[in-house]
Amino acid sequence: MKNKNYNMELIRTVSFVMVIIIHVTNYYCRAFTNIKTGEYLFSLTLDVVSRVSVPCFFMLSGALLLGREESLKKNGSRLFRFLAVLVFWSIVYYFFNVYYMGTDVDLKAILFVPAEPHLWYLYATIPIYFVLPFFQVMCRGMDEKLDRAFLAMASIAGVFLYFSSLIQEEAYYDVPIIGDRIYTFYFFMGYFILKYEKRITWSSRRLFLIFIGSTALNVILTAFISYVSGDHFERLMEYGCPLVAISGLSFFTWIIRMGKGRIEFGPRAKRWIDTWCRCSFGIYLIHILFLDNFKKYVKPWDLTAWAAVPLLTAEILGVSFLCIYLLQKLPFGKYIS
Repeated sequence: MKNKNYNMELIRTVSFVMVIIIHVTNYYCRAFTNIKTGEYLFSLTLDVVSRVSVPCFFMLSGALLLGREESLKKNGSRLFRFLAVLVFWSIVYYFFNVYYMGTDVDLKAILFVPAEPHLWYLYATIPIYFVLPFFQVMCRGMDEKLDRAFLAMASIAGVFLYFSSLIQEEAYYDVPIIGDRIYTFYFFMGYFILKYEKRITWSSRRLFLIFIGSTALNVILTAFISYVSGDHFERLMEYGCPLVAISGLSFFTWIIRMGKGRIEFGPRAKRWIDTWCRCSFGIYLIHILFLDNFKKYVKPWDLTAWAAVPLLTAEILGVSFLCIYLLQKLPFGKYIS
């Protein structure tokens, strides 16, 4: 406990709140033509700001895991846990969607299509954990020169993947190690940022301004394209978009460097943060049950976004936290949350 890095825990705490904000604001942003301009811009701004959360989750995992020297058994246990979580929650959302929401779900396609869209995170994480032991060995064998070369290669590959997707093209072969998505890039970036944190010369103020500037530009461009096209434009909010990457990397580095790399909280605050972080993964898994229930009965134009976004986010957070907190009291609870 004494050695816990609360900069990391702060990133985790903020990020899982942001994930819920994304899912709530998406509901309003996608009702672009049916809500007022002010409501749309309010929802869009919160949505874009919160987009740093997913890059931060992958960077946290990379920062915490890539520098370790672990046995195959330990890595296997971690992988098995994520597979068990995927199976359990796929079954939960299958019954929820089929028998409550009235939508069709093909549970036989679980290997290829998530039973609920937000479970995509598990589909992106499990392949990374599958090859994690080899990534760990690779990182231990790389010197600073190779680190820099790898970062340059991964950055170029990430930018190429995004812009090629904009013209609906893709590489004939995926880039080895990085693959065809940006998530492995973030995984490695978290490790390198933590490894070389002491050498980062940019001030916290500059990092924060980069985060704000990149986010603001994204909001402006997305709003402009949406109004010109007459429909909500989401491509600039994808996690492979360079603007989102810049925002995520600067935000992550900014918090990592707070308090000279070691934020200190009082005992009571630490207990609260520890409890919230222990439940954060489970909150992510369960919160869609409550959000979809809201969507079933309330349309975006029924309740103004100015009130619905903050109130719904707080309500979903509270109910999800309570459910997961109680679930983890059960003997099997920690294995599925």
